[in-house]
Amino acid sequence: MQGFLFDEHEQSLPAGKHSASTSTDLRLLFDTAKVCHKCTLAETRQNFVFGEGNPTASLVVIGEAPGAEEDASGRPFVGRSGQLLDKILLAAGFRREEVYICNILKCRPPGNRNPLDNEIKSCMPWLLGQLEIIQPKVILMMGKVAANTILNNTLSLGSMRGKLIKWKGYDCFITYHPAALLRNPNWKRGCWEDIQVMMRHYATISGRELYTEKRENQ
Repeated sequence: MQGFLFDEHEQSLPAGKHSASTSTDLRLLFDTAKVCHKCTLAETRQNFVFGEGNPTASLVVIGEAPGAEEDASGRPFVGRSGQLLDKILLAAGFRREEVYICNILKCRPPGNRNPLDNEIKSCMPWLLGQLEIIQPKVILMMGKVAANTILNNTLSLGSMRGKLIKWKGYDCFITYHPAALLRNPNWKRGCWEDIQVMMRHYATISGRELYTEKRENQ
């Protein structure tokens, strides 16, 4: 067993070519979304957390909503959860800046409660707009709430993990949220297995050599 379970060995992979048009399109979407007041979360947020990363990323990571540290910084997946996510990405052969990271909700729900239906309805167009601009090869959904919300189902995390799920033409994979792994480190092994399944698929559709397999065969 390798990857983020036992080491932080960094791998450098070529980033996607920067596209001025996609970067501009994301900026325009951000400028529109940041003044959104379609739900009451706009009244309680410190910062609007749009997302960050490579505008032509092959991999988009999606969580459910910003937490306290994200709300304070305006950046997605920071703090301990963000550090663990960075390790997971490195284990899969991606630097953080090579992927695009965002949440379904762009504002923090009070007390980190689950998103409400009206909040999801208000924010989902921003997420769909991001994906339409970026056009990723693969989407990685972090946690049951994010997956249930995006896929509009009530399935258990166990029934969705470790398999390819098609959604709106995108190839999607689901695993544990980093915050859950911090609460229960025993789930890291299962998360790593999910990431390996995702990367095997990614290698197949992209023609990129699978870095995780190279390491395991050394």
